[in-house]
Amino acid sequence: MMYERALSQKLLALADDELILAHRNAEWTGHAPILEEDIGLANLAQDELGHAMLYYDLHCALAGGTPDHLAYFRDAADFRNAQLVELPKGDWAFTMLRQFLFDAYELALLTHLIPSAHKPLAEVAAKIRTEELYHYQHSSAWVRRLGLGTEESGRRLQAALDEQWPLARQLFWQPESETALVAGGVVPPAAVVLAAWHARVVPWLAESGLRVPEAAPSALSREQHTPHLAALLADFQQVARRDPEAEW
Repeated sequence: MMYERALSQKLLALADDELILAHRNAEWTGHAPILEEDIGLANLAQDELGHAMLYYDLHCALAGGTPDHLAYFRDAADFRNAQLVELPKGDWAFTMLRQFLFDAYELALLTHLIPSAHKPLAEVAAKIRTEELYHYQHSSAWVRRLGLGTEESGRRLQAALDEQWPLARQLFWQPESETALVAGGVVPPAAVVLAAWHARVVPWLAESGLRVPEAAPSALSREQHTPHLAALLADFQQVARRDPEAEW
């Protein structure tokens, strides 16, 4: 029973990350710097929403409930997403830097989830990783373009990195309840995923003309959120909460 609860909570965290980041990226619809990116980022957000559904379905198979209820009828304190994805979209440099850090994290994690002992999770990880390769190529190209572009684009990207780097550690937070999952080969140790992420991210940032912050604080619990999440949910959930019995 404790094993299933730990796994369901892990799946919930993965789903919440995808859902909230999808919402933030969707806020660029109609506002991206060029038309191609307006369409591209909307498609990327749709992919992330689809990934959230896959994780929510796995969670519900273990814990009951529905993806719609999880998305629309939980309060901010019940979400398990990292703070990084709930921050306002900021400027284009902020969004692309966040996307890059998150995409690199997902690639590292999914690579180690494909051999998971929990077969449904392994299958979902293999499916998602195919799309994440494209996401990473897209965001990493923008980091290089902005970092080596103008003085202004480099300055904005560096400011985004300075703000986001400490928060990125929360992506790798692993509670004690996951000890059995790690021992059973269901999920990888957080330290392994962090090392793979670090090995991918740091050289690319340096080659893009950015100064990588020297240190980051210990990872925050995913139970800690900024006020931005409550504000986001108030907007995201308002229609569903006005008429919970409505059929669409």
